[in-house]
Parts: sequence; structure tokens; C-alpha cells
Amino acid sequence: MSRKAVIILAVLLALTFVVIPGFIVLGLAVAELGATERGASPLASGLGCLEVEGAIMDSRRFVRELRSLEHSPMVKGFLVLVNSPGGAVTPSHEMYAELKRVRESGKPVVVSMSTLAASGGYYVSCPASVIVANPGTLTGSIGVIMEFPQLKGMLDKLGLGVAVIRSDKHKDIGSPFRPMTDSDRDLLQGVVTDVHEQFMEVVATERGIPLDRLRPLADGRIFTGRQAHALGLVDTLGTYEDAKRIAADLCGIKGEPRLIRPRRSFRSTLLRLMDGAAENLLGLPRFPRFSYRWP
Repeated sequence: MSRKAVIILAVLLALTFVVIPGFIVLGLAVAELGATERGASPLASGLGCLEVEGAIMDSRRFVRELRSLEHSPMVKGFLVLVNSPGGAVTPSHEMYAELKRVRESGKPVVVSMSTLAASGGYYVSCPASVIVANPGTLTGSIGVIMEFPQLKGMLDKLGLGVAVIRSDKHKDIGSPFRPMTDSDRDLLQGVVTDVHEQFMEVVATERGIPLDRLRPLADGRIFTGRQAHALGLVDTLGTYEDAKRIAADLCGIKGEPRLIRPRRSFRSTLLRLMDGAAENLLGLPRFPRFSYRWP
């Protein structure tokens, strides 16, 4: 191979593996850090902008980003876009508690519901100063689900089994290697019922709906945004742009509000895209667990 051909090949390799990926990374970084809407001053006060997207399995990133924006003197309130079927109980509650704390500190929190804000997605939305739903948003699904795989039948067909030594009869409750007994089911139902009561107490408190009126609605059913508005589960109907204007008005911001987004490293962005892939793409959830999730 001639010297000229080697140089050309080296340049092509550099473009392929260094320069072009570098521009892609830079573009992602700019997209993540691009906080100013068209027409808004880059030096103006604005709204902290956060997203709850996809299954809720871990609250740490959301809480970290919320707190980083909360301490900025430029952030006068928060606009939170929710597009989630819900997820695990504990992270849903942690996100709810943080948004409630911010609202009680005096900074308005406006939630804009997108296509889906059900179960844990609704739970997270509850502490907002104003909840804005599209008429066709699917929301509600106030309920709790606990799932266990059952493998015993398959193992029996294969002639396999698992030997278990336990301290007492409920130590292996939920085991996929034996049938669930009536005693197991009663115990687990009591636990699920208690978590469901906690969910209803949150909704009743935050939305001002008496428990006796809420209970018939909290059987896991979903509602459209318009139905939820009629029932008092959301405050108003509108788009993301409407929610943005409402948040700006609550914060006393005139004109087009600046949206201030959290800074993320490329690594965190990549991990965010990959997070939950096993569950979302392959259908391999972790067991056992409680979930505020629909369906």
C-alpha cells in the first residue's frame, strides 16, 4: 500500500472513530444542556424542567437533578413532564416526597401529563401545584400489584426440583418453586392492601378528595384526562405549552419562560437510555416487588 493510501486510510479512520463521534457527543451535550427556549433570554430567570419518562424503577437521578436545579437562584419554579405507566412503589414515593417538599418550600410545581401518567406516574404527579392533562391522556390506575413467577409446573415436566430448608412456613413466601398456599395469599393480600391504602391517602390529601368518594375510583381503573378532570384527579386540561404558561404565571415570569434543564454527562445520558432495557424490551422484571404500575 502506498504512503498516500495509508494517509487517506488514517484520515478516514480518524473521521469514523474520533471526529464524527466527537461531534455526536457534542451534539448530545448541547441537547442536554440546551436550556433556553427560542425567544427566551439565556440570562433570565426560568423554570426548572424535568421529565418522568418510562417505567419508574430508580428515583436517584430524578432527585439529584431536582435538587441541583432547586438551589439555582435562576429557577423560580418547576415544570415536570410525566409520561410513565408507573413502576416500583418506593422510588415513586421518593419522587413524590421531593416534589412535595419543593412545593411546600414556596416554589410552584406544575405537572404536564403526556400520553400516559398512570399509577406511579399519577402518584408522582399528585403533589403538583397544578396538574395539566391532555384530554386524551391515560391516567389514574390507583392501585398496587405484586407479582411472582410460577416455575413449578415447568420444573415438574423436566423432572427437576428445588430442596428448601426454611425457619418457618412463610420464609419462602412467593417462591416460584412451590404453589402459593391460601395462607400465603392472605398474608400478601394484607400487605398489598396496606400499600394501596397509603396510595389512596396520598391522593385524598393532595387532591382534596374525601376517601369515601375516592375509594370507588381507586380500583385500578384508568381514566382519560377529561374524565380525570371531571373527577378532580387533575386540575385542568391543556397541552405542554399550556402547562408552561401556567407555571410561568405562578412564578411571575413575563413572556416566554426560559426552561432550565439539569446538566448531564454523556455517561449518564447513555445509562439513562439503557436503563430498564431488560424489563422494557425483554420482559424480565425483578421479583418480588410492589408496583404502582399499569397495566
